[in-house]
Amino acid sequence: MVSWVRAIALIGTIVPLLSSAGLVQASSSRFPVYRAELSQVSSIKPLARPDRVVAETLVQVAASNSAFQRWVDGFRGRAVAQGISGQVFDRAFRGVDYNTDVIKKDRNQSEYTKQIWDYLDSAASPTRIKNGKSALREHSRVLNAIEAKYGVDKEVVAAVWGLESAYGEFKGDIPTIEALATLAYDGRRGKFFEGQLVDALRILQAGDVSAKGMTGSWAGAMGHTQFIPSSYLAYAVDFTGDGKRDIWSKNPADALASTAAYLARFGWVKGQPWGVEVRLPRGFNYGLANRKIKKMPSDWASLGVRDVSGSAVPNYGSASILLPAGSSGAAFMIFKNFSVIERYNVADAYVIGVGHLSDRLKGRPAIQANWPRGYKPLSFNEKKEMQRRLTRLGFLDDKVDGIIGPNTINAIRAFQAKKGVTPDGYPSEELLKLLKGR
Repeated sequence: MVSWVRAIALIGTIVPLLSSAGLVQASSSRFPVYRAELSQVSSIKPLARPDRVVAETLVQVAASNSAFQRWVDGFRGRAVAQGISGQVFDRAFRGVDYNTDVIKKDRNQSEYTKQIWDYLDSAASPTRIKNGKSALREHSRVLNAIEAKYGVDKEVVAAVWGLESAYGEFKGDIPTIEALATLAYDGRRGKFFEGQLVDALRILQAGDVSAKGMTGSWAGAMGHTQFIPSSYLAYAVDFTGDGKRDIWSKNPADALASTAAYLARFGWVKGQPWGVEVRLPRGFNYGLANRKIKKMPSDWASLGVRDVSGSAVPNYGSASILLPAGSSGAAFMIFKNFSVIERYNVADAYVIGVGHLSDRLKGRPAIQANWPRGYKPLSFNEKKEMQRRLTRLGFLDDKVDGIIGPNTINAIRAFQAKKGVTPDGYPSEELLKLLKGR
């Protein structure tokens, strides 16, 4: 849980085409199988015979696995030095290999990102709402007890569960030790994943789960609500009282309580909403729609900001105005609990998804504003180009990474204000054209 690990889940998917190598995906399963296909290609270079393609692939995998096993041998000493017993280590790594599927998933950065309205269509789909209400009924006793103990709305806990694993249906079946070891060996974020791997071994050493039972996503997130090992060690709880913090089993009690405990630990305010959809008045100063600017709802009301029914938002606490799709989409007044959910996943779309799904599970209406669904999203490379141009013009002093964070949004606002257009901070095609001087 937490950090970029699940923020990746918000990115749209592009399936890699390997036709240039004569390889075509022959399965849509979690572990894609590629078959050789003698198809017509633009290159006049002859395709390798299918048996040669397979043979070369097997040789590459074998070579990678050999180097991986040498890395495991070296890692064993580092793990033992951090308190992991040799017996626990050897048992955990029995049968563990270099997992090429994990590496493919790690390196398959999508070219196009999913727009927030598309994400919310899925996050709060009729099926997810229906299944969530069913889960609330089925687990009402434990969810009521969790809410009473931690002060976190049971619908919010259920919404996290719904987005992370579809209420336990898709917890992930990749062996966590193998996934983390592969990523630690691969080296791109080796230090982070090696730390998570040591923590996973600590979990095994504590006896909460067996190595066989410790499964999850390709990135090492585990159980019903997808905790990464370090978060598990810090925040997971034994709600059932059986002596184990079991977030993997069919019984979701420990996982749901752990999620509530996590949110409570980061300051969940009981009785406060995550956010409220609002309407902005004509002539609203969009420079005020900034996470750093906080006002009481009564002060926002004096500026003409009201809920969708036209009423002033109750004084739940200081709040900011968030425009996830710029001036053309929905506007939200967000409170501290928005930032608390953000500790689970930093993406605005995820936080709004959890919040809105929890609202729907409470019987509240769908988002009322219309989204600008006709807009074409910027590609990953276009976002980087936009950042480079903002940097060259002196508006952005940050890394060019294609990620639209607060610094990029503020840079966009500053550029928009200078150009005399609505400073809503939204990265659109029109903005990129303006940056190009068109």
